[in-house]
Amino acid sequence: MTTVKEQIELRNKIVKGLELTYERLIEFKKQKNSVLVVLKDNKIVRIKP
Repeated sequence: MTTVKEQIELRNKIVKGLELTYERLIEFKKQKNSVLVVLKDNKIVRIKP
């Protein structure tokens, strides 16, 4: 069983990883000049980089 401190550290690592992945995704979309598709207010939105 993990302690609360270990769970918080793990959560912070996961959040950092997700932020890094998001930044890399945006850079990739800019390089390929492709559309980014997101869900906003229950609607599919296409965003140009």
